[in-house]
Amino acid sequence: MREGIEGIAFDLDGTLYPNYRFNIKLLPFIIKEMRFLSAFGKARTIIRKEQKNASSFHNTGFYDYQAEITGKILSAPAEAIKEKIESMIYRGWEPIFKKVKLYKNVIETLNALKKEGFKLGLLSDFPPEAKLEYLGLDGIWDAVLCSERCGALKPHPLSFKELALAMGLSCEKILYVGNSRSYDVAGAAGAGMKTAWIKSPFIPGNGFKKIKSDFSFAGYRQLLRIMIR
Repeated sequence: MREGIEGIAFDLDGTLYPNYRFNIKLLPFIIKEMRFLSAFGKARTIIRKEQKNASSFHNTGFYDYQAEITGKILSAPAEAIKEKIESMIYRGWEPIFKKVKLYKNVIETLNALKKEGFKLGLLSDFPPEAKLEYLGLDGIWDAVLCSERCGALKPHPLSFKELALAMGLSCEKILYVGNSRSYDVAGAAGAGMKTAWIKSPFIPGNGFKKIKSDFSFAGYRQLLRIMIR
């Protein structure tokens, strides 16, 4: 067991499965709804900038605020946009996960870590419960959180600290594993967690080489060897 670590927490999208497999299956929807998805992405970028630059931010009413900004970009009513986000993004994509495959050895690694005594947590920027069920990963976690429900997107430290509370551990005793240096590594480190970055052959360096993790790994057997010695 890596010294001082009692819990291991994971990002979901792009960390437990490769994003490209999901994006390929999603391509027809992306093409059809390009304008809407672009506005949704811009809204989340605006929210992240506000979280970074302001002493206070919208930690309540997140979904209403997200819809309000997206609606302004599209010149559409916020309530209609909120319903569209819910139906198309939060619920509409979930069945695709029935056909998405995990990275190799993910389930074996999680079971081995749990058997070794580590608490397991998961923190995603999108609602994770249905995805975990489709991926066959429900029921294994000590805590599962969605950063949106906490009121702040990654890399803001709020949701990482909430995850630590849910796991019953201090941040210093948790290793957070993610595929994004800018969101996962930076956010977890900002909350006081140790960090591990899973290398992607499709996004080398993830565009943020200055953001360093405590270590990186290329496959889940390698992670297991690092954590169980």
